[in-house]
Order: sequence, then structure tokens, then C-alpha cells
Amino acid sequence: MTARALVLGALSLGATTLRGPLRARDTELMAAGLRAMGCHVSTSDENLWVLRPRPLCGPARIDVGTAGTVLRFLPPVAGLADGAVTFDGDERSRTRPVAPLIGALRTLGARVDYGAGLPLTVHGIGRVTGGAATIDASASSQMLSGLLLAAPEFDRGLTVRHAGPPLPRAPHLRMTVQMLRAAGAGIDDSRPDMWVVEPGRLNGRAWDIEPDLLGAAPFLAAALVTGGTVTVAGWPRSGIQAGHRLLDLLHQMGGSPAVTRQGLVVRGTGTVRGLTADLADVAELAPVLAALAAVADSPSHLHGLAHLGAHETDRLAALVEGLTGLGADIAQDHDGLRIRPRPLRGGTFPTRDDHRLAQAAAVVGLAVGGVRLDDVTCTAKTLPDFPRLWSTMVHGPGSVGGQD
Repeated sequence: MTARALVLGALSLGATTLRGPLRARDTELMAAGLRAMGCHVSTSDENLWVLRPRPLCGPARIDVGTAGTVLRFLPPVAGLADGAVTFDGDERSRTRPVAPLIGALRTLGARVDYGAGLPLTVHGIGRVTGGAATIDASASSQMLSGLLLAAPEFDRGLTVRHAGPPLPRAPHLRMTVQMLRAAGAGIDDSRPDMWVVEPGRLNGRAWDIEPDLLGAAPFLAAALVTGGTVTVAGWPRSGIQAGHRLLDLLHQMGGSPAVTRQGLVVRGTGTVRGLTADLADVAELAPVLAALAAVADSPSHLHGLAHLGAHETDRLAALVEGLTGLGADIAQDHDGLRIRPRPLRGGTFPTRDDHRLAQAAAVVGLAVGGVRLDDVTCTAKTLPDFPRLWSTMVHGPGSVGGQD
């Protein structure tokens, strides 16, 4: 929501405010990328960010880090800038899927210098013709979201069709559509795998950013592993995030979730049940659910995850490596993981600079002594305060977060 609100604000008339934004490496990189193209983005207040749009311009250089949202949301925006905008990022980002997006941008009238990966340069002329395009976004729905977010500013709007395997993470696309409508866009998504966006100006507005429900997953999983109770304050009773499905998945694995006046309360018994589930729409939950499955009392099959090979790291292979190193019986199949219960042991879990892997290892560490993360700083990608929050939850206020 924070990333989308920033992009919509940059393309709107009037100021945009974000109340309760997610401050993390990914969102800071998004704000920095928009600043590089001339937008005024104030993030000095932790709880209220303010964006005032200005004419987009280059030359500019944008660091995408490992943020898929920056990599795929900002090139279409750069097509609307006057001047060259160059994108580069961390080593892993140089191989992440983006070619279908570049092909669609070229079809729509943008000039892009692109080889087999980053860096890439968008040579903006202050406008994008727009029109019709076809894209295979099966590797990442973010490519479609990137086109849709910028489409109201295209001269002819956008008619885009997805042609390829079923889209992963469809709830994230629904979030994009709902936020576009809230900003005043005319968008029709009534036909399967097709979106039509009318040309027109967006309106700056105030956004109330929901709590990060996916980011809450490792904390709620802790209740199941320990037989304790965890409360996440401010949990919305309804909303536009895919994370709402987490409650049903935790219930299937033995937890008792309830939304109360205090927030979401999850109680565990200390016994975790195995899970068979298609996680295509909530793939970000796979690492934490795999960690729970590794300490469960029955087998699990997590599937619909073939696209995880192109995330910050190859998450399926990384989970197999990390959990096998702790003694788990885990195997990768064509689109997921099969996990069978077996006693685990301590050891070092390689996080591969992936925030979700670090969170998964932390969950296993609640049930198995001697689990050590080789790097916990990678959690800053989406939750910089993770070490402190985790230590406070486990040990109480005043504890100091570390890698053990």
C-alpha cells in the first residue's frame, strides 16, 4: 500500500499524505526514486509522509536495491519524465524478471535501453502514447501493477491483456485496482486477464496505510510454536491485503485466531498441525508456513509456489537448504515443498539476504535450541525493527535483539 500510494501521489494533482506508512528499505528506495525524478517527498515524520508532485524529469539514477516494487513500478513512471532515467540495483535484482514489462513499455511508445538485465535506461519525453499491449506477467504481477499505476497519464490510456500461465499473487493486483479507483482512475477489470484504464488526472488524497499483515506472520506463528498468545494491535476487520487469508491458514495449523477490540489475538497449544494448501495468492507467507510445517506433527504440502524462484533469492531452494541443515525432511517438487516431521537440531541458517528467510529461521528457533541466523539485518527490507520486536516478544521489554 505504501509503495502504490507513493506512485499514485507522484502522478496526481495536489498533495498526497500517507498516514502510518511502512518505513523500510523498500519504501525508502521508492521515495528516493521519486525524489530523483523531481517529486517532493517528505518522510521526516514517522507517521505522516507528504508528497507534492512536480514535473517529472531526468537525468536521474534510481537504485532499486532488491525491491521488486521499485524495479517494476517506476520504469513506467520514468516514461512520463522529461529526460533519461537509469535503473540499477543489487546483484540479485539484475536477474529478476522485468523483460515483459520493458516489451510492453516499448509497445506503448516508450524508448528503453535494455539488454538482459539491469542496468536499464528509460528515455522519457514527458509523455507515453499508451494504447493496447499484451504481457506475460506470470513471473510477477508487479509488472502489471506498474503499467496500471502509470496508465491514467498515458495519452490514450491503457488496454492490457495478460497472456500466459495463471497470475500469481492476484490479491496484489486487486489492491492496485482498488487504490487506482480511490485516486479517481477509470478502470475496468471485469474481463478475465484484461484491464482497461481511461486517460485522466488522478487526485491527491489522504491514505491511511493498513498494518502490514504479511509482516505479522512470524509473530503470529510464534503463538502456535510455543503454545502462547500473541496480539497484533490495529488488525483491520476488512481490507485489501492478501494477508487476511493468514488467519485461516493458522487455524488449519492448530491456532485459534480471533479479531478483538485489542487487535488480532492468536492462541496456540504448542502442537502444530501439518498443512496442505495452494499458496499462489499468498506466496510471501511460504517461508514462515514452511518453518511451522518443519515443527508440525504431520506432513505438509505447500504448492502454487513455482514463481518463488525469482524472488529476492530462489526461496524454494533456499528453504530446502536451510531447513535440511537443521535436520528437516523437506523436498522441492515442481511448484512447491513437501515437508515431513522429523526431530530438528540447531545450526546456522543461511538467510541469503532475504527478509522472509530470516523470519522463518526465527520461528524455527523458538522450537529448536541453537538456531543461528547468519544475518538478521536483511529484515530491514520490510521491517527494520524486527530484531527488537522479536526479542521483546520472546524475552520482554528491555531485551536486546541479536542474531542468536
